[in-house]
Amino acid sequence: MMVQVEAGAIDKLFVHRFQTDQLLVVRGQFVLVILQNRRYRYIPLSDQVPTVVKIPPGVPHGAVNLDTEDCLMVNAVLRHGQPHERDYRPLNPPFPYNLVAVKQALESLDYRLTA
Repeated sequence: MMVQVEAGAIDKLFVHRFQTDQLLVVRGQFVLVILQNRRYRYIPLSDQVPTVVKIPPGVPHGAVNLDTEDCLMVNAVLRHGQPHERDYRPLNPPFPYNLVAVKQALESLDYRLTA
């Protein structure tokens, strides 16, 4: 399925119980936020550095797009059972995202493009 992360979006978290997300950005960029061990990981994704990221069931994740342009990605979903009603209900993050870390993650993409 195609998914859009709107410009300026700071999404809440989602947790899928019976689904693996497989993400590939086809236009634009955003930062995938993963909650692991009560810490956020910030993973920059861009059409300029094609990367597929797998998010297994049970992993809380969200998206931040600080850009002025929308981001478009493909999510090749793998279902491991019937979707649960709470799979698509956003959750408030337990603590705020670190937007400085988000910007640094995006800057690391710029570095990879010029290196």
